[in-house]
Amino acid sequence: MAESDWDTVTVLRKKGPSGAQSKSKQAINSAQRRGEDVETTKKWAAGQNKQQLVTKNTAKLDRETEELHHDRVSLEVGKVIQKGRQDKGLTQKDLATKINEKPQVISDYECGKAIPSNQVMGKIERAIGLKLRGKEIGQPLEPKPKKK
Repeated sequence: MAESDWDTVTVLRKKGPSGAQSKSKQAINSAQRRGEDVETTKKWAAGQNKQQLVTKNTAKLDRETEELHHDRVSLEVGKVIQKGRQDKGLTQKDLATKINEKPQVISDYECGKAIPSNQVMGKIERAIGLKLRGKEIGQPLEPKPKKK
């Protein structure tokens, strides 16, 4: 008889809510109705793309009036390039091909739109034989003695 006192008991449990369900408003409300402990925390600036707080320097930056821009080639240099190129009988395309640059580069330098590059300026100087940098702009370029 001692053996018949024990009956097999099966306990079925429901699984708790998974990831997205546990965060929904409905899942929170039903858990509160059942009397379960629910912990909610509000994330600061959640869902917003804020990287920093607005600082007191923002107004200072807004009042800043200085415009920052790159220096461009002077028109004087552009005229010298154009004159030297025409004296040699070269088109912009011919000069560009000679110094391995695009024709647009030569056009920008002649119009004064280009941001000066010493490398390109040096190539143009050697191609047209005129100085483009320093105090003697437009003067003939003295050929450097060739190294032996």
